[in-house]
Amino acid sequence: MKRIKLKKLIYLSLAVVIILATIGYRGYMRKVRNIEINDVNLTEIEAGEYVGEYATKLGSAKVKVTVKDHQIIRVDILEHNHVQGKKAEKVIYSVIEEQTPNVDAIAGATGSSKVVCKAIENALSNQK
Repeated sequence: MKRIKLKKLIYLSLAVVIILATIGYRGYMRKVRNIEINDVNLTEIEAGEYVGEYATKLGSAKVKVTVKDHQIIRVDILEHNHVQGKKAEKVIYSVIEEQTPNVDAIAGATGSSKVVCKAIENALSNQK
């Protein structure tokens, strides 16, 4: 009898934890979807290496952006702490190709992609 009650209590506790985690994650994703990534005027940015960061409650990124002849030629991920980190880091190729941090997020890693892009924007925006 005690064993059945204990088992029910464990299952109930686990269900509560899962529900709370789901609610928290959904709230986080809503906030992340609303992160606004802006274009950067590269004609105003001199050649050099620029470091930028961006952090949310569940993830952060620190990047180094290399600019030459007013073009983004390289983006290095210095730090990236997020569940979908590695998958999202592919977003740097779109940034280099499109010459803007305002690119589409990597499917399945939207939040992490946006954090990386915002760090890139911050690196370039703080250098004017």
